[in-house]
Amino acid sequence: MVKNDTIVPNKYRTHTNGQLTAAHIGQPVRLSGWVHARRDHGRLIFIDLRDKWGITQLTFDPNRNQDTWRTAEKLKNEYVINIEGTVAARPEGMVNSKIPTGEIEIEVKNITILSAAKTLPFSIASPKPVNEELRLKYRFLDLRDPRLQEILLTRDAFITHIRQYLHDHGFVEVQTPILANSSPEGARDFLVPSRLYPGKFYSLPQAPQQFKQLLMVAGLERYFQIAPCFRDEDSRADRHAGDFYQIDLEMSFVEQEDIFQVVEPLMIDLTEKFSHKTIIKKPFPRLSWHEAMTSYGTDKPDLRYELVMRDVSPQVAGSNFAIFSDTLESGGVVFALRVPGGASFTRRDINELTKQATTFGAKGLAYIILKDQPTSPLVKHLGREVTATLIHTVGAQSGDVIFFVSDQWAIVTKALGAVRELTADKLKLKDPDQAAWVWVTDFPMYEVNKETGKIDFSHNPFSMPQGGLSALNAADPTTIIGYQYDLALNGIEISSGAIRNHRPDIMYKAFAVAGYSKKEVDEKFGGMIRAFEYGAPPHGGFAPGLDRLLFALLDTPSIRDIYAFPKDGKFRDLMMGAPSEVTQQQLKELHLKIDIDD
Repeated sequence: MVKNDTIVPNKYRTHTNGQLTAAHIGQPVRLSGWVHARRDHGRLIFIDLRDKWGITQLTFDPNRNQDTWRTAEKLKNEYVINIEGTVAARPEGMVNSKIPTGEIEIEVKNITILSAAKTLPFSIASPKPVNEELRLKYRFLDLRDPRLQEILLTRDAFITHIRQYLHDHGFVEVQTPILANSSPEGARDFLVPSRLYPGKFYSLPQAPQQFKQLLMVAGLERYFQIAPCFRDEDSRADRHAGDFYQIDLEMSFVEQEDIFQVVEPLMIDLTEKFSHKTIIKKPFPRLSWHEAMTSYGTDKPDLRYELVMRDVSPQVAGSNFAIFSDTLESGGVVFALRVPGGASFTRRDINELTKQATTFGAKGLAYIILKDQPTSPLVKHLGREVTATLIHTVGAQSGDVIFFVSDQWAIVTKALGAVRELTADKLKLKDPDQAAWVWVTDFPMYEVNKETGKIDFSHNPFSMPQGGLSALNAADPTTIIGYQYDLALNGIEISSGAIRNHRPDIMYKAFAVAGYSKKEVDEKFGGMIRAFEYGAPPHGGFAPGLDRLLFALLDTPSIRDIYAFPKDGKFRDLMMGAPSEVTQQQLKELHLKIDIDD
């Protein structure tokens, strides 16, 4: 980062607007910048002059210089000006201790208007909220906000620190192609038509997955890149629409633990240097995917609060409550969530939590409120003995509420997990000053595609199955576990990674389980398959989302604040007008025709 005192004096300035102090009183100076604010006090005019370094107050006195005062009368906010003057002490009682230049002001002798400004669509200086669509349309103005500039400066320092850390650990930065082949990464590709090869397309990379693995085959051993990634998917709260950046890295001759030993110290470092958050637990806790889903209902659990789900199927197995007993007979489960202090929930709160559960597939949300006595229609059906056993099992006390969901395991965990998260919001349990990191490991290699009913990869298709080739012979592919791991922070997935499948025989078999023929694998991944036939080291990698990590550490209102020029929630660049139409000549050169259904 360029320091304030390294600016070389030139015809526009001798100092920046964040540099002058009482030590400079009496010195002649030249300053340039934007008119941040103007105040008229009698005939005196005060101008706050702003640049990226700070603000300096200018004074224009008609008794000292009529010409400069007349020019100052014409000034409006965001005019760009250059002034010459003398540093003076501010009058007693007018010192501003909130800014570094608050002890001084500049008595202006000469002023030049370098650039005029139209009336602004919104105020730069005002703290009042502005419609995001308007902000993004005039993003070049929005970026004059010191808060956004500070984020960009932090992002720059963040990347610089990451680069230095990885270089210190033997990594080499390599840029991989942007125009590449299509790869199954779980989202739609952005396609780029080829002019030279009609009917064929490049894809913008969803991640540099294959290239970084090929670098391991090449013998580079430790690679990283601040990699641009492109996915044609809808905007999400924690991912920018269309394009994003990740800290992409890969290592050879490593096991899962070796990846953790490199990544975890970096995440600790970044948290402590670039955020106000205190890390709750070091080293980071580790949960298997099954443990995370069973206890928290998500593979990215927020561990800032202790709300743990419990399987209470054995405790209710003998009850007369038909909903529970029927679920257990059909192979389902009954889970409970104890919420300390939840007895304060209103009927409206419980209705909202019930709606949340049903959104994730549950048929309903049962509950027991603990005050003087357990209160709920459920108590009548369960009986006093079973109710007492449940209360004891989950450790509930007076003032708590216990929520129950019964269904198949996958539905129960996700539904009650969603209730857990909404409950934490309602009780304000998410401490913004805490950082709860957690590793989640041992993900299933496969899942059943809900739309097709067929077996599909559930995570990274290039992962090594635990147990190697023999594990892929399992009768139920959904029981196969991969060497796959995620890292989450405060309920936000920061990164995914895996130990890779580096053997062609295992790779063919792994894709065959998901329904891919050998021919299809060769067509899609022939480059990598051929490379592995010439000796590939065991290797693995990781790719934390740079923007998402900053978003989580800085607690910005929107992930779009992390970008200099973001797209809006509808996938549009409002400032530049993208996406836009192209000419017929451009389409002709690419051998394309557009057919848009009405």
